[in-house]
Amino acid sequence: MKAITRRDFVRTSVAASALAATDFHAASAETTASDQFRIVAISCSPRPGKTTATSLQICLAAAQKVSERIEAELIELAGLKINGNVAAGIPLDPGEKDDFPSLVPKLTDPRVRGIIIGTPVYFSNMSSLCKAFLDRCIAFYRDDLALSNKVAGVLAVGGTRNGGQEVTVQSVCASLSCQEMIVVGNGRPGARFGATVWSGAEGGVTKDEIGLGTVRNLGRRVAETILRMA
Repeated sequence: MKAITRRDFVRTSVAASALAATDFHAASAETTASDQFRIVAISCSPRPGKTTATSLQICLAAAQKVSERIEAELIELAGLKINGNVAAGIPLDPGEKDDFPSLVPKLTDPRVRGIIIGTPVYFSNMSSLCKAFLDRCIAFYRDDLALSNKVAGVLAVGGTRNGGQEVTVQSVCASLSCQEMIVVGNGRPGARFGATVWSGAEGGVTKDEIGLGTVRNLGRRVAETILRMA
């Protein structure tokens, strides 16, 4: 019987591992090829259809270009009644409308693998509507971290080129991290915490090519991370 050397053993083991990995990935591809993954973008601007919503639509379009398996939906909080005080245990006034419960099924849907938060910048921080929404998300934190392991990204729109977008993105990222979400930045070539857009460019956000680069990269990065995790 021929003695097996250490080198032979390592070579054989590596080959066997590679074959097993190939079989595993082939089986995974067969079982998940038909799966669709949804990304939901939340526009936290009090103004419907404006720069934040427009930027998020561009972000979602970039995400969908990554794969046909990516679906996208934009939700605008403008006009919705979301009282952040409820997160502190303060009950709503009698007859006060509360729209947050209607968002819960959309965010906790198992098909939703990614959530992108977009907010305008006010004094180097998120909008009050965004803060109220994130505070109300304490419901997910208490409910076995229902948002855990969903991929998250953040987009901020400022009135000037350096108007506090990066600080705002970090503030939102901190909240999402508490939910055990997989928070990703905008990725290469200029990886940052998230997408940063300038609404004051002549022609608005659609003319801010630098900012739109971060927006498209964020959408791509969120989609790629979802597919890798799948």
